[in-house]
Amino acid sequence: MTTNYQGSCHCGRIAFEVEGDIQGAMACNCSMCQRKGSLLWFVPHDRLRLKTPPEDMSTYMFNKHVISHRFCAVCGIHPFGEGTDPKGNRMAAVNIRCLEGIDLDAVPVQHFDGRSK
Repeated sequence: MTTNYQGSCHCGRIAFEVEGDIQGAMACNCSMCQRKGSLLWFVPHDRLRLKTPPEDMSTYMFNKHVISHRFCAVCGIHPFGEGTDPKGNRMAAVNIRCLEGIDLDAVPVQHFDGRSK
């Protein structure tokens, strides 16, 4: 069963919807994710639909420059990132903390050691 979730940054300048079934999220300890505190849910990119203009997003890339970390230049919140999986498929890493109506305590969290990658 899939659900259509609504999400945004804090001020609403970046708004989106994403479709899927949240089975779990990932907490990464790389230098970026540890500071952001994101809980990431990976979905095929075509399941993420922007509701606001893409030019309202800012982008930060670091290290190998393979993930576009999207954030709001107004409120500073990072609602999602964009990249490709190992097979070359476009993916979105949605920060479930930015989704409406999520019981974060009910979502199993897998810890990923991104710091050593």
